[in-house]
This record gives sequence, C-alpha cells and structure tokens, in this order.
Amino acid sequence: MSLSLEQHRYFLKDTIRLTIDFSRTDQSLGVPPPPIEKPYAADAVRVDLPPVGQWRGVPPMAVEEAIRRRESRRDFRAKPLSLDEVSFLLWATQGVREVLDSGTALRTVPSAGARHALETHLAVLNVEGLEAGFYRYLPLEHQLLFEFKEANAGRELAEAALGQAFVARSAAVFCWTAVPYRMEWRYGLAAHKVILLDAGHVCQNLYLACETIGAGTCAIAAYHQEAMDRLLRVDGQEEFTIYLAPVGKT
Repeated sequence: MSLSLEQHRYFLKDTIRLTIDFSRTDQSLGVPPPPIEKPYAADAVRVDLPPVGQWRGVPPMAVEEAIRRRESRRDFRAKPLSLDEVSFLLWATQGVREVLDSGTALRTVPSAGARHALETHLAVLNVEGLEAGFYRYLPLEHQLLFEFKEANAGRELAEAALGQAFVARSAAVFCWTAVPYRMEWRYGLAAHKVILLDAGHVCQNLYLACETIGAGTCAIAAYHQEAMDRLLRVDGQEEFTIYLAPVGKT
C-alpha cells in the first residue's frame, strides 16, 4: 500500500522539533559557545600522555579485522595496561583532530554540530606509570588531569554498576559524563537525543581500539545514576554520568 503525501508528512512529523524555536537558542541569540573542555586549576596535577601516533606496543590492525573481532568482553587478566595503550584509547575515543574555534573541534568521533558534549573520566586501577585514582582526559592538551583518589575504587565502581563484579577486575574504567549545555547551546531540547547518539559513537571506537591492543571492553548502561554521579563527583545536573566501559587485557 502506497502512502499519500499527507500520510508521509504525518509519519515524519517530529513533535520535539515542532515545539522548539531554533531562532531562540543561545547560538541564534549570539551567546558565546561553552568551552570545548571543562576548565581546571592552573596548579592541577597533569600527566603528559605519549604523543599521538608515537605509541609503543600498539600494532596496526585493519578496520575490517577489528570489526570482525569486536565483541563485549568481561573476562580480564590481571595484567596492566601500558601508558601508551591508554593514550591510544583516549585519543581513539575523544582525540582532537582540529580546533575550528573556541567552542568547536573536530575529533576522532562524530558529534552533532561538532558540539561534543561528553567528558571522559578515567578510573585507573592497573596502568603502568600511573598512580591509581580518578583522572579526567584533557583532549586539547592530550593529557590526564588527576582528580582524586578513592579507597577501594574498583569495588565502589562495581557497586555503583549494580553489582557487576567484572568492573573491579579491569585495568581502567572509561566513565563518560555529559555536559548537556554544550549541545543545548545549539539545539535546545533536541540536544538530548543527539547526546545519546554521541555516546554510542565514542564507545564503539573504544571497542575497536581495544581489539588492536589485545584488550577487551563491555559497554555498561546499567548503573545507579546518583551513586555513579557521586563517585565521579559530578553534580548530576550540569554534568552527569551517561555511559561507562571497563577495559582490561584478555
């Protein structure tokens, strides 16, 4: 059965966008864009990561091979990740290719309007050359910003992930948070849909990059929202946890 033009228009109607006045978004009103990454104190402890493209122990792998091998992995060996491997994974998931202006950058993953509303908080449990603790990735500087230490971090993460014990056996946990205003500045309420899409892009890149270094990951969306936000020390409003993925050698 073929549909009439009016029927097509009905089924294609986007009620969210119909309620948004895009002439009234902050971008349309001339408000400066929010920064590409969250600011940090001048005296904050930062760790230089091995330079992009100069990673030791990261062999090349064809995209086809990585896709064929990609799967969720929950069994990790008690073997550390190297700092080069962590540098590679961070770049693969949120690395900056080009800064277009003060509020926009092109990265290794797509994002609606190049807004990139995500922040990467890295829980380091077993990484060579890094003290255990919680860090935040600074994509512009390609550095890790030390945030805090947490006693029994692996156990705390597993409990916040609703008891998924394999989280605690990983070498590092990628915890992605959303800063919604970065996307709302341009898209208003429609931002919330594309933020979720962005999280999927980032995590798939992590899956493929893990295959390159003989590691595995498993995306986790089942977690206690308030508990995870408290653990990462984000307010749950202006920034909140959206996705996480433990990584370990397989």
